[in-house]
Amino acid sequence: MAINLQKGQKIDLRKESGESLVNFCMGVNWGAIETTKSGLFGFGTKKVVEDVDLDLSCIMLDATGNIVDWLYSPDYNAWLSKNNIPLGKLQSYDGALRHSGDDRQGDVGGDDGLDNEVITVDLSKVNSNVEKIYFFINIYLNQGQNFDFAQIPFAKIRMYEGTPSRVNSVFSNYDIVTDSNYRGKRAIILAKLYKKNGEWKFDAIGDATDDNMFVHTIDRISKDYK
Repeated sequence: MAINLQKGQKIDLRKESGESLVNFCMGVNWGAIETTKSGLFGFGTKKVVEDVDLDLSCIMLDATGNIVDWLYSPDYNAWLSKNNIPLGKLQSYDGALRHSGDDRQGDVGGDDGLDNEVITVDLSKVNSNVEKIYFFINIYLNQGQNFDFAQIPFAKIRMYEGTPSRVNSVFSNYDIVTDSNYRGKRAIILAKLYKKNGEWKFDAIGDATDDNMFVHTIDRISKDYK
């Protein structure tokens, strides 16, 4: 049975069988904003879909709190290059973490049961100097958009065994939209994986922030969450 996570909850990465959870996916699933408006001269109705672009990212820190690796969308690389910020990439240097790529819309017509952005994790391949892995999401607002997590019809986070296109067994999940702490917010520091006594543990952080872009969230984590 999947664990329904609460903000601040710490759990061991052990399945019901007693085996350690080593290979899994960290996925975020969300819906586009769909509204119904009156047609021309008030006759009939039409459905209007507003794309919702959430960005799932992660950074990896060593024992001293220095960032040694990262995953975030390469779609921002032109801007990142101009500002001398490390470019986005979809695979960690050690090959242990892989990002499925940027989804700029969200589900239309209801939840399709699959996550829109997924980071697959193989803890057996994580470089030995990595002590903490932080996961976070940010809302990217296109020109003219102005919304937060309260307007998104659904947004869920889960850890599961499987692939980005197939869910075999859900280990834990967390529902964002139903948490009032996320109203008015556009970024969430989701969770961290961390080593303790040589074993990987999981901490559901769930801190909402006002960060406008993932680089601001990275800076926040580096300063306040070491």
